[in-house]
Amino acid sequence: MKKSVVPAFAPDADDASPLYLQLARNLGDAVRDGRYQVHEALPSERNLSESLGVSRVTARKAIDQLVDQGLIVRKRGSGNYIAPHLELPLSRLSSFSEELIRRGYKPSSRWLARHITEVAPDEQLSLGLSLGATVARLERLRLADDVVVAAEMSVLPSTVLPNPQAVENSLYEFLARTRHTPARALQHIKALNASIKLAEQLEVPVGQAVLFITRIGYLESGQAVELTHTYCRSDYYDFVAEMRREN
Repeated sequence: MKKSVVPAFAPDADDASPLYLQLARNLGDAVRDGRYQVHEALPSERNLSESLGVSRVTARKAIDQLVDQGLIVRKRGSGNYIAPHLELPLSRLSSFSEELIRRGYKPSSRWLARHITEVAPDEQLSLGLSLGATVARLERLRLADDVVVAAEMSVLPSTVLPNPQAVENSLYEFLARTRHTPARALQHIKALNASIKLAEQLEVPVGQAVLFITRIGYLESGQAVELTHTYCRSDYYDFVAEMRREN
């Protein structure tokens, strides 16, 4: 159900910035403040135009701004809806499922592969394994409220995960049961452009920027137990880090 437009969204006549930018800013603030919930419909361009006394072109350009910012998604023939948006702290070691549940989303996985295979040279180095060692390889798409938001591949020593099929949804939940939960991790983040295959998996245009995250998880003993590569949709993910200046 669409909510009625309130005067607070109206552009300020004393503001010299373009009307569409003012409207986009006011609507964006309402989304960020929680006035609208995930998957809820925004007022239509016609509704915005008539209620606020602006042109349809102004309303459309304002909505375009929110689409570009990843705050809303357009559904052809249906309307404009609030997009899932995941703001994840870099200071806390937690699983995908834990973070989504904490924010009120329903996490799920679409499995692509779960099997035992020989470790690759780069994985051998990251996990501190010997030549010819075997690993459990888990490849899947990660979903938030049935929307694909990431593609993920995890590699673990087969001594830690001898039966990959035993992992149903949360890898960390499984590792907790077997007392192999990582106590710390090193994580690297960089931007990449989506390949044809990745774009198809993430349901984004080819070449769209995605966040590529590599994480190595360690036990308290220092043993590496997890190497995970994740390709995250940049329109759904924000990573936040708190920094303090040293005296």
